[in-house]
Amino acid sequence: MIPRRTTLALAALLAFGLAPSARAGESVAYTPEAFEAAQKAGKPILVEVSAPWCPICKTQKPILAGILKDPRFKDLQIFDIDFDSQKPALRSFNARTQSTLIAYKGDKEVGRSVGETQPEWIEGLVEKAL
Repeated sequence: MIPRRTTLALAALLAFGLAPSARAGESVAYTPEAFEAAQKAGKPILVEVSAPWCPICKTQKPILAGILKDPRFKDLQIFDIDFDSQKPALRSFNARTQSTLIAYKGDKEVGRSVGETQPEWIEGLVEKAL
């Protein structure tokens, strides 16, 4: 059983947004605050617009997982935008369809692809963020 003090401390961290962020190379749900913090830190960023029902998205995920095993991409921060439930985020990125990948180097967009499933092309897009 978790002590009450520990439970309260964790709840406070979550409530104030002080919980540890995801490690680089892991996909996290997009929030404007987390995205802005990654941009201000100058991190390489990949925004992945996906939907659970999308066959192209399902093809892209293992390709991205394979690419991320490369040490060159150890600092890459990936933000996943759910196509079905995050419409304001879609508008802010001008993403009109699922299976959209957008690469950022800090606060500057450096590349974008829609519906791409060729591993070498996806890797080329992600490299632009480095």
